[in-house]
Amino acid sequence: MTDSGQNRIPAGYVRRAHGIGGDVVVRGMLVDAGERFVEGSLLVTNETQPRELEIQGVRAHQGDYIITFVGIGDRNGAETLKGVQFTIDQADRRTLESGEWWPEDLIGCDVVAIDGETIGVIGAVVTGAAQDRIVVEQPDGSKGEVPFVAALVPRVDIANQRVVVDLPEGLFE
Repeated sequence: MTDSGQNRIPAGYVRRAHGIGGDVVVRGMLVDAGERFVEGSLLVTNETQPRELEIQGVRAHQGDYIITFVGIGDRNGAETLKGVQFTIDQADRRTLESGEWWPEDLIGCDVVAIDGETIGVIGAVVTGAAQDRIVVEQPDGSKGEVPFVAALVPRVDIANQRVVVDLPEGLFE
């Protein structure tokens, strides 16, 4: 288990306790979450002192997972996990398809309009249920979010750290 956390990325997080038997509701953050959240798997937490928690039982529930961990047998124990993220090593990620990028590859990229006008720099990527958004930090310090969809972000050039956007009138004014 890595203790620095520098090469780890989020795989999911605990939304809340479920029932009185120690179960928690976990939201997966990876496309292959269903393959990772299986009985017997060890999940590493993002806590100051990371822990490995073994999945004792798991079932799908309304787009999330209800998970029971070995050693957590009541609601009080489950409540202590609320908000805890589970992480994986970056090397354990799936292979990207064409037209996909990791959030950390986008952060720091220059954002320019189709006409070449500089808009800002990507400061963060917000993962959403319907779509992801890039947070653009403008030179004046203001920030704005752009849905990360092909209609608004037609070109991504990671090699040159440049993202071209086609924004509707007034989005950043």
